[in-house]
Amino acid sequence: MSRIGKKPVSIPAGVKVEIGNDVLTITGKKGQLTRPIPGKLAVEVKGETATVVLLDDGARNLYGMYRTILANMVQGVTDGFSRTLEIVGVGYKAESKGGALHLALGYSHPVVFPLPQGITAQVEANTVIKLSGADKELLGETAARIRMLRKPDVYKNKGIRYRGERLIKKVGKAAGK
Repeated sequence: MSRIGKKPVSIPAGVKVEIGNDVLTITGKKGQLTRPIPGKLAVEVKGETATVVLLDDGARNLYGMYRTILANMVQGVTDGFSRTLEIVGVGYKAESKGGALHLALGYSHPVVFPLPQGITAQVEANTVIKLSGADKELLGETAARIRMLRKPDVYKNKGIRYRGERLIKKVGKAAGK
């Protein structure tokens, strides 16, 4: 039995949890998140806590994961999540315009990245992008897609990276003798 799945999720004041038609809806000050409930699981709300109930032993692999998803949804609608990306390279810069990121990444053309609904971006000093939103999964996916526009180069470490990401720089080819 999953130890994580057994733990109840505390629901803070101001957060509303609704369950209907196998869909979980959580509403808070940062927005509203919905997620389908797998058929072999159930979510019970009692007072200030919500617990995931295992209906069939065949769903043990979903038990702990769904409890963590539930906890992340509650945290997302109360505090939100954020992810910071850094742009490193000569001439590389970013700016946020009307729900999209306009990036200069060394290509012959500017790259326009439309932000999904629920994700906001703040650009600090042209080289730091701070993404924030209530949905942790969507935020991580968006950050990864932005990073893939110009992954860090292994020889010069130029590109888009997560803040705090450690990169290993390769040694270049030795000069001819």
